Amino acid sequence: MQLFQNCPSCGCAHFLNVLSVCDHSISGETFQIASCSACGLKLTLDAPGEHGISPYYQSTAYISHTDGNATFFEKTYQWVRALALRSKRNLIQQYTRLPRGTLLDMGCGTGAFLSTMKKAGWTVHGMEPDAGARIKAARAAQQEVLDPSGLQALPDHAMDVITLWHVLEHVHDLDHMLHTIKRLLTKNGVAFIAVPNSDSSDARWYGSNWAAYDVPRHLYHFTPSTLSDLLNRYGLRVDRMLPMHFDPFYVCLLSEKYRSGSMRPLRSLTLATASFLIALFQKQRSSSLIYVVRTFMPGN
Repeated sequence: MQLFQNCPSCGCAHFLNVLSVCDHSISGETFQIASCSACGLKLTLDAPGEHGISPYYQSTAYISHTDGNATFFEKTYQWVRALALRSKRNLIQQYTRLPRGTLLDMGCGTGAFLSTMKKAGWTVHGMEPDAGARIKAARAAQQEVLDPSGLQALPDHAMDVITLWHVLEHVHDLDHMLHTIKRLLTKNGVAFIAVPNSDSSDARWYGSNWAAYDVPRHLYHFTPSTLSDLLNRYGLRVDRMLPMHFDPFYVCLLSEKYRSGSMRPLRSLTLATASFLIALFQKQRSSSLIYVVRTFMPGN
């Protein structure tokens, strides 16, 4: 069954098949990625709907919902995450110029970032749709974490910062999510949206084995142009675009495993380093990007 009858960005009903991609991490099923013929947004066309996607997250193999530290890949992921948490905190303080404020972390996973910002003195709110991850996040932050319906109770223009760290690509109802971001941000508020970049160097090298396609959990496969176009339709503009320099290192490890059956650390490290160096000079080729997003009034 086709999930998308129309493109969620431009409304076009015509799609062009791009890739067939296997869900390597959980189900072993193959899913079709297609591109909107009008705006170019790539979609996992035959992904399950909102009520059927849950089984595709129910595995310790789904790395963002586990705190595992047993395998080489898990150890690598946890090490990179610890560095990334500090980097994200510094990034937020740099672009908001606020030593502390009010922050909503959408799709907060097991709560590591939420806990980091709370310890830094911020008033934090977390939202996580997965019940198991939500329990872990509440324990990590030592406070209640909302399910998606809880966002409705948050007052308008209450958030100095809204973060979506590798979350937007999972959201079935993009329209509701983007309207919610616009509603909750203060006049000078900033959203930080991190997503994989399907136009990255490592995506081009690995093709259908690129780990960051992560079908069917990733419903959209953004590029800088397609995400900017989408956000503009909601009165949200990209102020800055920043490479996530660590991402190619674990993406390439996993992509190599998908392609060859082994992580092949030397080859993975070589390709990841090449991707890292390219992104230093061409950030639009970065494996993942952080979009620093602010609100604007149409016509301005």
